[in-house]
Amino acid sequence: MDNQEYQKMELLRFTTAGSVDDGKSTLIGRLLYDSKSIFQDQYEAMEASSLRRGETEVNLALLTDGLKAEREQGITIDVAYRYYSTPKRKFIIADTPGHIQYTRNMVTGASTANVALVLIDARKGVGEQTKRHAIIASLLQIPHLVICINKMDLVDHSQEVYEKIKNDFTEFSSKLDINDMTFIPISALNGDNVVDKSMNMDWYGGTTLMYYLENVHISSDHNFIDPRFPVQYVIRPNTDEHHDYRGYAGRVAGGVMKKGDKVVVLPSGFTSKIKKIDTYDGEVDAAFPPMSATILLEDEIDISRGDMIVRQNNQPDATQDLELMVCWFNEKPLKLNGKYKIMHTTQEARCVVKEVRYRLDINTLHRDLEDKNIEMNEIARIVIRSTKPLFVDSYRKNRITGSVIMVDEGTNETVAAGMVI
Repeated sequence: MDNQEYQKMELLRFTTAGSVDDGKSTLIGRLLYDSKSIFQDQYEAMEASSLRRGETEVNLALLTDGLKAEREQGITIDVAYRYYSTPKRKFIIADTPGHIQYTRNMVTGASTANVALVLIDARKGVGEQTKRHAIIASLLQIPHLVICINKMDLVDHSQEVYEKIKNDFTEFSSKLDINDMTFIPISALNGDNVVDKSMNMDWYGGTTLMYYLENVHISSDHNFIDPRFPVQYVIRPNTDEHHDYRGYAGRVAGGVMKKGDKVVVLPSGFTSKIKKIDTYDGEVDAAFPPMSATILLEDEIDISRGDMIVRQNNQPDATQDLELMVCWFNEKPLKLNGKYKIMHTTQEARCVVKEVRYRLDINTLHRDLEDKNIEMNEIARIVIRSTKPLFVDSYRKNRITGSVIMVDEGTNETVAAGMVI
């Protein structure tokens, strides 16, 4: 495969979720190993590490557990990203921790995912952690959910056990906002239904996990209806060759931007037409998510980073008052009337927390209107006011223009991720 073909291959991002010891890291190790995506020296290093720990089998989980503390304790603490590719697709995996105290790490890993793999231990069934992870996946609007019922080898590959868990989960998830859900019975340890079809579960007529990941339809996961182009950088080469070149570079956050389209620039409200669209591979007639492009307009308009190019009859809300669902990341709790820096697409502003509406109990979906103290890893609905208008869509409509990050001005730490309601 030449470099150009590789560049054009579709990229699927997926994240793992599940309780501690459900086998998330082992599953990823198995995916990488069985699809020949790891090198011999990596395998030998895992083999040596497994022997040191007194294990008889090679521990595939060691592939993603990158921190020394993770390897020693046999748990995942931080988000581990792994890249691999097959002849059909490129993949980015975010292996996220299962512990309740690492909810923020799960939110970080899942925020850009197309697919979430939720692992359930076949012996334990649908537990509290499984429900929490499904709730977070639905809050983050992850388009596709795959429920991997793992450790089927420990329940004699029983179809009854699989069906019961499938029914329990389906009943619970009916309360959530999940569009596309698939169930696969697997054994990550032995490789059943991971890359190769299982000989032990001939009652299962579905696909393997690898086949699913290679073929799930993700190109319509983006919003192609509402054109949004946040300007990241103004390109003015000022060379003899490109004397009058003035391009606006950025990444298409929604819709399709076409040559000749009438557009309006926010916040100024000036209108123009798209004269030309340049990309790394040359000029194109149209740009759509998640392409990076440089847009040139017919008129000279003063545009800078943080401005947004949109269609005249299809504009985001320009507002200073935002309702957000936030996941709190910081040890210091959320301060009512606290001032924070806010980052939205390519814009930066400051904001003040006007109100905490409620704290969401992640286990029951109950809205706690009494205890509004928001600690680390908790999810809440809040109202903020920003120092200047932000151009937002609801998160449900567009995951890019509908998300914000809150930053502590004093320490520059990211304190929260927010989704616009």
